[in-house]
This record gives sequence, structure tokens and C-alpha cells, in this order.
Amino acid sequence: MTKIISFISRKGGTGKTTNAINLATSLHAAGNKVMLVETDTNYTLNTLRKMEVARESGVSIFDIVGSQDNNVADELQAVKTNQRYDYIIVDSAGKTTDEGIKKLCLVSNAVIVPTSLTQNDLLVTYQTVTDLMPAKNINTDLKILVLPNRIHSFTRLKTVQETLSKVNARVLEVMVPQKNAYVNFSTLHAEKEYMPVMKEILKNL
Repeated sequence: MTKIISFISRKGGTGKTTNAINLATSLHAAGNKVMLVETDTNYTLNTLRKMEVARESGVSIFDIVGSQDNNVADELQAVKTNQRYDYIIVDSAGKTTDEGIKKLCLVSNAVIVPTSLTQNDLLVTYQTVTDLMPAKNINTDLKILVLPNRIHSFTRLKTVQETLSKVNARVLEVMVPQKNAYVNFSTLHAEKEYMPVMKEILKNL
């Protein structure tokens, strides 16, 4: 059965796109049928894919498509019915108060909220999770997962867990470190160091 994993946050810059593409490439490298949907109308991942394919032919690829937050839920419902994909990853652009994002939560199996430990990002994460709770009350199978992102390599997981302990959502027991390897991502090649993150996400679906 197709699983829909959506990256959602109340503001930009929290790591939605970086983690969405790293998860998609990792799932694809593990042999899954994957589609990535980006709802930012700039469609940056689509553009990057075209540039990479032009430079490097003959590489196994997965689908990257563009949509918009106000349409994506209905489109995903149709795609999910066809059972063509194992996983659909959504890199959302809108705020959690938008009607399209609310509908996206209702068709998703999991929503991932990436966050650093800065005070601003923590405040955004608390509010994002609060905004998503009404959708969870309707879609009772929805998993809301908080992904510690851009964490200093010297930071212990226990410290991260304690910092995020008041968030009313499942905090994943893994960290995405602050490394250029994740920021300078590829739409073709998986980052090997992201595999533990992928496994932790799948374990919590």
C-alpha cells in the first residue's frame, strides 16, 4: 500500500526540502518505487533534476512532479488509488493554517516536522504541531513526527530529546547533523549517511 509522507512546517527554512529529497533518494536507493511532489511553485527540485540528468545520463531516477498546496491532496488521493508507488514524499510550501495543508494531512500517513534547536525554530515547531492536531483528530492514523535537523555533531541525542520533550508529537530518535553533504543534495544519488534517518522514519510509520 502506498504511504504518503509529508514535510510540513509553519515557516520556510526549517529543512523541509533538504530532508524530503534526502528521504526520497534514500528510499529509491533501497529499491522502493518513489514519487516526490513539491508544492513550491518555483519547482526547484524539478529544475535541479533536469540539470543533473543533462550532466549525467543513464542513472536510475524516480519521479519528481510539481503541484500546489490547494490541489495536492486531491491529486495524491488519485495517485494513491493506482498503487503505482511504495512511497510518495511531499515537500509542502504552505503554512499550516492554509486549507490545502489541512487537507494534505488528511491523506498523509505521516507528517514530518523538521526543526533545529534554535529558539525560533522550537517556537515554530510547537505551533506547527498544535496546528496539526485537529487533522490528527480526524485522521486518527496520522503520525506526527518531529525530526531533529541541523544538529551540531557534538550534541548528544539525549540532549536533543530533552530539549524537544514538551512537543506534543513523536520525536524521532535520530539526528540530521549540520553537514554540507545534506545541504548540497542531489536528486539522483542518495547520501549514505542519511540511511539511518530513513530507517527511523519508516520504523515510526
